[in-house]
Amino acid sequence: MNEISFGLIGFGTIGAGVVRLLQNNNELIEKRLGARLTLKKIADIDITTPRPVTVSKDLLTTDANAILNDPDISIVIELIGGYEPAKSFILEAMRKKKHVITANKAMLATYGNEIYRVADEEGVDIGFEASVGGTIPIIRTLKESLVANRIKSIYGIMNGTSNYILSKMTDEGKSFDVVLREAQVLGFAEADPSFDIEGIDTAHKLAITLSLAYGQKVKLDDIYREGISKIGEQDIAFARELGYRIKLLAIAIEREDVIEARIHPTMIPFDHLLSNVNENFNAFQLIGDASGSVFLYGQGAGMMPTASAVVSDLVDISRNYLKNISGRVPARSLRESIIHDIKLMSFDDIVTNYYFRFSASDRPGVLSKISGILGQNNISIAAVIQKGRKQAGAVPVVMTTYKSKEKDVQNALKEIDQLDIVHGKTILIRIEDDRL
Repeated sequence: MNEISFGLIGFGTIGAGVVRLLQNNNELIEKRLGARLTLKKIADIDITTPRPVTVSKDLLTTDANAILNDPDISIVIELIGGYEPAKSFILEAMRKKKHVITANKAMLATYGNEIYRVADEEGVDIGFEASVGGTIPIIRTLKESLVANRIKSIYGIMNGTSNYILSKMTDEGKSFDVVLREAQVLGFAEADPSFDIEGIDTAHKLAITLSLAYGQKVKLDDIYREGISKIGEQDIAFARELGYRIKLLAIAIEREDVIEARIHPTMIPFDHLLSNVNENFNAFQLIGDASGSVFLYGQGAGMMPTASAVVSDLVDISRNYLKNISGRVPARSLRESIIHDIKLMSFDDIVTNYYFRFSASDRPGVLSKISGILGQNNISIAAVIQKGRKQAGAVPVVMTTYKSKEKDVQNALKEIDQLDIVHGKTILIRIEDDRL
């Protein structure tokens, strides 16, 4: 039987998961691949801390060069995360004609243009299924299953931590701070959760997804991003009353010669599929011009789900290796020689529906004053909720709108927030509802 040797750089949670999966399902994988996968070396700065899997001490090293310089190792799996030295390890492996697998979304979103180019120049494959959606095969779906489609839109719940927090706030009525602390205790959130709750992690994943869906380079900083840290219990309650749940959505929509790309808390109807994706699960709704709606759902993170995606890349690249081919499927759907920069729509020009929560004085004429300013800015009101729950001399006034332009909304709120009848800054949440 043919044997393919690979090396693993990074023996943390996901690295241990990869080793466990290969140990548990080695015989099954051999039958499906028709070859034996041999883990020849594991490199990590810490090789003494116990792992949830047992490996021979002879496999362990603190020197990644033991993998990069080994001519018998054909595939390198990078699972250390971060930018450096991960990027340097990947580029060095490629220049030594080794195929690469990574789950490193931050690095690909930031330095992917260089990495994909080098892979193409060196004639090696790069697998990164685990970088977006964990065990969900979103990357393979975009690159292969929907290759004949123009992707009209993508709506995704791409961060399990934020989804867990919003789900618990909605279902159990707890505050953001309380649920965040619970998520940290359970290991769903980091000690510094900013990458998750401020949408940074989601932006990395959307940047990668955009490059695959539209075959173009993406500048991470061009994607509008807004996190969930300002979502309050009042907004969760009003959303429920209006028939919505709040989710942190990544949205991409094809708009003629530009792509609309944005990440922000979004109200979606109860009967929408994404509305019912809860806890730490991820999901993607893709709409192709030929396929129609495609829905993918599953674990977006975790040791074994992510390891499953890594090993799927390992088997896929190994199949190419056995046939002595590479680059059969371009890394970003299109050949690197014809790829170009993506043009994103200015966020000021997006058109959607809106939810506003004003903290207004409890006196006559307030609604007419606010609605008048909205009308002057081409914003039509769809619904109004006014509750008599006075707090600090003010009552909450909630309005939803018909389709409006972001620039008009921001101009109107700037004027409204300066009124003496409005206390504090208006809360804005965007709504995705085809019925409005």
